[in-house]
Parts: sequence; C-alpha cells; structure tokens
Amino acid sequence: MAHDHHHHHGHGHGHAHGHGHDHGPVNTGDWRYVVALGLNLGFVIVEFWAGLVSGSTALMADAGHNLSDVLALALAGGAAWLARKRARDSLTYGYRKGTVLAALANAILLLLACGWISWEAFQRLMNPVEVASGFIVVVAGIGFFINLGTALLFLKDQHKDLNVRGAYLHMMADAAVSLGVVAAGLVIMFSGWTIIDPMISLVIVAVILWATWGLLKDSVTLAMDGAPAGMDVSAVRQALLDLPGVAAVHDLHVWGLSTTDAALTAHLVRSADAPPDLLTRAQKAAAGFGVAHTTFQIEDAAQADCPDC
Repeated sequence: MAHDHHHHHGHGHGHAHGHGHDHGPVNTGDWRYVVALGLNLGFVIVEFWAGLVSGSTALMADAGHNLSDVLALALAGGAAWLARKRARDSLTYGYRKGTVLAALANAILLLLACGWISWEAFQRLMNPVEVASGFIVVVAGIGFFINLGTALLFLKDQHKDLNVRGAYLHMMADAAVSLGVVAAGLVIMFSGWTIIDPMISLVIVAVILWATWGLLKDSVTLAMDGAPAGMDVSAVRQALLDLPGVAAVHDLHVWGLSTTDAALTAHLVRSADAPPDLLTRAQKAAAGFGVAHTTFQIEDAAQADCPDC
C-alpha cells in the first residue's frame, strides 16, 4: 500500500490550527451563531404554538420554514466544530461523517414537517375555519424583524465564508416569507377570506420542499459513500489513466468523508516505462479534483488481478 504521507502532515497541521481557534466558519464570530440559533429556535416554538392557537396553517408553515433555517445554522456551526475534533483510535476518520448524518436528519425532519402541514392545509381548504387574523399579522411581523435582524448579523462576512453566506441568504428568504404571511393576515382581516391562509401555507411548503430536495439527495449520496455532488468520477479515472506509465486503473473509489472533504483509493497498474515519481503525479492528479485524502496501490501488470489489463 503506497500511502500519501504528505497529506497526513498537512492534516495534523490543520488540526493544530483549528484548536488555536483562528479559522473555520464558527470562529469568525461564534456569538452570532449562538445568538441567531437562540433567537430563531425560540421564535419557531412561539410561532408554531401561535399557529395552533389561532388556527393558522400559514403560521405553522412559516415556523417550519424558520426551523429549516435553525437547522441550517446549527449545521454550519456544528460541521465546523465536528471537523476540528481529532480522530480517535476507532473513529479513524474523526467525526466528519457526522456532518453528513446531520444534513440527512435535517432533510428528513423538514420533509415530515411539510407532510404534516400540507395535510392540515388540505383539511382547511375543504372545510375553511375561522382564523385570528390580527394574531397572524403580529406574530409574522415579529418573525420578519427577527429574520431581518439575524440576516444583518451575517451581512458583512457573507462574501468571505460559504457557511455564513448560506445563513445570510436563508434569513433573507425567511424575512420575505414572513412578510408574505403578514400580507395574508391583512387580506384575511379586511376581506374575511380565510381560505388564503391554507393557500399561503402550501406555497411555503413548496418553497421548503424545493430547498430541501437538493439537501436530501446530496446527503443520501454521501451517506451511501457516493462521490460528492459535482465530482465527475469518470473524469478522475481518465486523468489517472492519462498519467505516463499507467497501463490501467481498477478498484477506483471516490467518496465523501464529510459534507466538504472527499477521499479516493485506486489500484494503478504500472507499465514498464513508468516514471519513478508516478505516485506524486497521481496525487497531483487527484488534488486537481479537490481530493486531498488519497491512497494508491501500485501494481505491475503481472501481479494485477484485473480482467481489463
């Protein structure tokens, strides 16, 4: 087994940095994540309760949409924290896969919430019920200010860090949804068309489903040890085959270690004229696809047990 020792040095170094708390998305101001999480989680609970009390599925749906944000924030903060924890004897890859499981749990929870809200909304479409429109306007209005305030917390760093940008965009989208619910409440207040409430909630459910589908697909793929989204495995295979001195490539595996890191293992069959630095070239080729964690097994044509050779 030829192993990429180089990578391990770099890795240990990265850990030393992480523990020094001078990089990683959470450390660019972990108080913002904590404040945002606390405020938004508290509001989700209040808003859901308000939806139940006032008979408004739109408020419940808005609470579901806010919950998707809380989960995204927790994931952004938690993923960075997990990735910095050191590997243990039995968990040789560390806790990075925890980010994938969290993303998967997040997606499933949202789908369940959507199903339940849709069911409630359809019931209301069939038999409209009275809703406390003033209550809807006030609660969704508070939601608008909480979402806008949280978005502004992340405004200045959104171009520096992908997780921060995700949090910012989510919050802005939420502020818009809350404003929509305020508008629906006002229309009901002045016209008495209570059917608008379940209709708005179905629109919000569609928004959540649209956003969650990609998350579900990507996290299921990573949980099944599939290649990360955007990774073209056939192109990786071709790049390795194109290296001088490589006669064949077999047992190529590419999978996600976490929601951000990928790993690769492959058997390379070496031809007689292979250059001495074949391993380094192979590592470089993999690095070109953003894969830093590689393990290559180099074989001679005679010893390779591959049918294609």
